[in-house]
Amino acid sequence: MVAIAGCSGGDTTPSAIPTNTQAPGPQPSADTSRLRAALLPVPKGMRVAYGPELGAFGSLKATQQGLAAVRQAKLQRPECAGAAQLDAAKPGIAQAPAAVIAFAADRGSITQAVVSLPSTAFPAPLPKQCASYTANVGGTQVTYKTRTLAMPTRGDESRAYLTTAAGAKKNAQIGSVVIRRGTLIMSMLVVGQRVKPQGLFELARLADQNLERVTR
Repeated sequence: MVAIAGCSGGDTTPSAIPTNTQAPGPQPSADTSRLRAALLPVPKGMRVAYGPELGAFGSLKATQQGLAAVRQAKLQRPECAGAAQLDAAKPGIAQAPAAVIAFAADRGSITQAVVSLPSTAFPAPLPKQCASYTANVGGTQVTYKTRTLAMPTRGDESRAYLTTAAGAKKNAQIGSVVIRRGTLIMSMLVVGQRVKPQGLFELARLADQNLERVTR
């Protein structure tokens, strides 16, 4: 996980439940309609930053931006860049059908992806050596400290983490959630100056409701 500390301000929390408004975007095909249907609607107080975008996971804008950030950063522990997340550098994952949407507000951002993958692709737990490490991001020394959150189990498998990124007198927090339900894996990143675990858990609950609905 690579993020620039201080990129967002304020609290990032879904204390306001999402509305039923869907973002405009391309019409899904029969094969991808359930992926788009599994995405969250626009949270109250936020706007669509981009998407929904449908296609091979590795080709999507958010995925490409994440891979570019990893390539540009110099990590103390390179193996920690995508730890506990879907690894789009692997061909099988990069080519998998996916839907992605991103929301933004002054207080932070939410990026969500739903990918059609076998259960074996579910990310492994965060390695112990990745709980704390440093990286040079755009010339700024950033320290990442991650802890596993005790989130109620969602879907067939789920994990949640909270990362604090500190650098250049600026701090940011990144909440991450991965949920698998059947052959769908949902990945979500919530970025802000402060990310509340309970807010992250509520977003995970809402996301899992959508996964359950489209996998019945």
